[in-house]
Amino acid sequence: MPRRMSNAPYDQTLRILRALGVNFTEGARTVASPIDGSELARLTDQTPGDAQAAVARSVTAFHAWRRVPAPRRGELVRLFGEELRAAKDDLALLVTLEAGKVVSEGLGEVQEMIDICDFATGLSRQLYGLTLPSERPGHHMRETWQPLGPVGVISAFNFPVAVWAWNAALALVCGDPVIWKPSEKTPLTALATQAVFERAVARFGDGAPAHLSQVLTGGAELGQALASDPRVPLVSATGSTRMGRAVAQVVAGRLGRSLLELGGNNAMIVTPTADLELAVRAIAFSAVGTAGQRCTTLRRLIVHEGVAAGLIARLVAAYPSLPVGDPREAGTLVGPLIDAEAVDGFRRALDQARAEGGEVLTGGEGLDRPGTYVTPAIVRMPAQSAVVEHETFAPILYVMTYRDLDEAIALQNAVPQGLSSCIFTGSVRESEGFLSAWGSDCGIANVNIGPSGAEIGGAFGGEKDTGGGRESGSDAWKAYMRRQTQTVNFSDALPLAQGVRFDV
Repeated sequence: MPRRMSNAPYDQTLRILRALGVNFTEGARTVASPIDGSELARLTDQTPGDAQAAVARSVTAFHAWRRVPAPRRGELVRLFGEELRAAKDDLALLVTLEAGKVVSEGLGEVQEMIDICDFATGLSRQLYGLTLPSERPGHHMRETWQPLGPVGVISAFNFPVAVWAWNAALALVCGDPVIWKPSEKTPLTALATQAVFERAVARFGDGAPAHLSQVLTGGAELGQALASDPRVPLVSATGSTRMGRAVAQVVAGRLGRSLLELGGNNAMIVTPTADLELAVRAIAFSAVGTAGQRCTTLRRLIVHEGVAAGLIARLVAAYPSLPVGDPREAGTLVGPLIDAEAVDGFRRALDQARAEGGEVLTGGEGLDRPGTYVTPAIVRMPAQSAVVEHETFAPILYVMTYRDLDEAIALQNAVPQGLSSCIFTGSVRESEGFLSAWGSDCGIANVNIGPSGAEIGGAFGGEKDTGGGRESGSDAWKAYMRRQTQTVNFSDALPLAQGVRFDV
């Protein structure tokens, strides 16, 4: 009779790492599970010198990979998608164990990786340029997109694998190798993803050079090394605005490119004509999913004063019924915060909200159990004060009221973060006004759907003041390539300026 597998996070993690063929050197950095605070592994931090060596290897890989035809590069990404399908359950569970996401969210994140591989495979045959009319006789002009070079990817804990895949799948079909610096809070998922990618490389054969993808595990100094290295023409970073500002300044100082996705203090406007049943479901899902640790989490609810009392009452009644607990258990909707520091930030924000005149209507408590669990909070605010304008990565929903739609849109837009936004309304005039040039100023604007989540086909991001990066779909691939205008003279003469003659 087979031995029953232990349910301890460490045992589950060890099984997954072995199954995926992950190898690492044990060291001083402890990786803990937010599920119960237990240790999952100990890793050896890499150094800035290791990062420089990785960049050198990536440059060598680039020189070979850019010669491979783009549709052939797409074949590698297609194979990677197949390997992700085979490893989906294990990789998703590892996301749950290391990042604390509920099982369905872990599976959804790996599915996003698969989806971007499918998208990028097709994209490898659609890296289109333009043909341009020339003003000179016997000349042909065209615009072509060329591979850019090694791409540095710095990812955050809240999407420990999907964000890398958004970047890597596009970069690889564009002809660029990738160097990945994952969050020091979630390095195991990165190592597991790298092992899955190497399986695809092995199936692809000799056409793939070594070191197309590399992982650097360690602290912020590794991200700094990538940002400062002139051999890395593009650095894509996801995380806090503080981190992104530091990366942007360093990269800009060497005239490199940065692609930044930095938080989102996202709002929902609920008008008198809204379907309140639909709004309630969207609010609950987008405000508490991933324990409020998404960049697309709903943090500000701006409700017309005519429907505010009823809507708030329904939310206050619904919140206590949301199951909070072990993300591996069936039925759990809200897992743990990533660590104790996040819990402290949650409590400080609620204290500040009270000091600024807010009232905590429900939630805001810690759970008396191992791990970093809190109950999602709803806070009624008299105005959009400092704490509301600051993004706290935790399940806090600030509720305010409005009278005029222009006032509501102004409230929504009056924060520096601008990733996602939404309005719930039954009025075409209200919805179209919200989507107009004088409406939402965010990179994503939704009607009758919450701000949380994004589809692969549409480019993700485009914030106003916090990076402006665009990843994933649409024409986001152009960030990973360089534009070149090419001119061909197929005549037997060299065109000169009028009136100029050279005797040879």
